[in-house]
Amino acid sequence: MINMSDFISRLQTVMEYYGESASSFAENIGVQRSSISHILSGRNKPSLDFILKILSSYPEVDLYWLFNGKGEFPSKTKTETPQTEADLFSVNEKNLKETIEKLPKIEKQNPDDKAIERIVIFYSDGTFKNFQN
Repeated sequence: MINMSDFISRLQTVMEYYGESASSFAENIGVQRSSISHILSGRNKPSLDFILKILSSYPEVDLYWLFNGKGEFPSKTKTETPQTEADLFSVNEKNLKETIEKLPKIEKQNPDDKAIERIVIFYSDGTFKNFQN
């Protein structure tokens, strides 16, 4: 069984390590601010979903350490995950050039030698940028 006061202490350690307030931590893991407040006050116990969201959002957090305090934080055994296609599409103007450079180089495979005519990037605020060849 989890010792709640120790769990709360470890949760606060994670938040302090990342410089997160309860509000920003809740936003980053995708839960209500009240969920964090209730867990930190000892009113509620964390659900499995809550724990999994922490582990997903903060890869340096080790499950065994978070539950039992055994192991280390930040975890040194986890390595950086490779960039996925989804990551490539979540870019902003600042890192657009970097992202394009990371895209795999594609040799011309089409005997018709089709060229890219234009690329349109849509932003979350409804605006877009049009790049034409």
